[in-house]
Amino acid sequence: MIEVEHLTKRYGRVTAVDDVSFRVERGEILGFLGPNGAGKTTTMRVITGYMPATEGRAVVAGFDVFAQPIQAKRRIGYLPETPPLYPEMTVREYLTFVARIKGVAAADRTSRVRDVMERTDVADMADRHCGKLSKGYRQRIGLAGALLHDPPVLLLDEPTHGLDPLQVVAFREFLHEIAEERAVLFSSHVVAEVAQISSRVLLLQGGSLILDCARADFGGDLEGRVLRAVGERGGKVSLA
Repeated sequence: MIEVEHLTKRYGRVTAVDDVSFRVERGEILGFLGPNGAGKTTTMRVITGYMPATEGRAVVAGFDVFAQPIQAKRRIGYLPETPPLYPEMTVREYLTFVARIKGVAAADRTSRVRDVMERTDVADMADRHCGKLSKGYRQRIGLAGALLHDPPVLLLDEPTHGLDPLQVVAFREFLHEIAEERAVLFSSHVVAEVAQISSRVLLLQGGSLILDCARADFGGDLEGRVLRAVGERGGKVSLA
């Protein structure tokens, strides 16, 4: 569902992502782990078509992100770290607007908005203005927007940032539920969180992929695997 081949992104003399390759299959939750500045967000932005790669390619659901951008974007649900909400809109108004720009048929918009609000547990805030909601609610509204067009691929950048502990647990359960028919790539800098959610983990440091392991490989000791991999390169990753 997601194929990244030899992806490199440079900003002048600075290499943000250096020759990264990986795949994410349907039904797989891939945890994208690394400290701030490791290249996680840049990689996601390239996959979504938000910015071009310097070298390499990305394919989403069989469509090349750069050669077939419209087809690829239609199959992606993207939640950036800070969801781009309109504070003066109510939750219902915002999601209806997102459904329209994402091409959800007019006859289906009301039911789709209602469905994603219920699934992301924001239905009780439907008539509240987005700008008056907590960080946790704003994250969930952003996730609802990413799901509106029922995409086969989800890219989630620090999706639990700002959620309280109970909301984090609920998010994990929800993510496993919706991932059965999707390919999910989510980023985090917290090892414990990635270990509890992911079926497979990629570790980036300094733009380079330094670890790729499945749950069967890291078992209950992902922290040890990460520390060894990072320690060899003299870096740090939060274990919080």
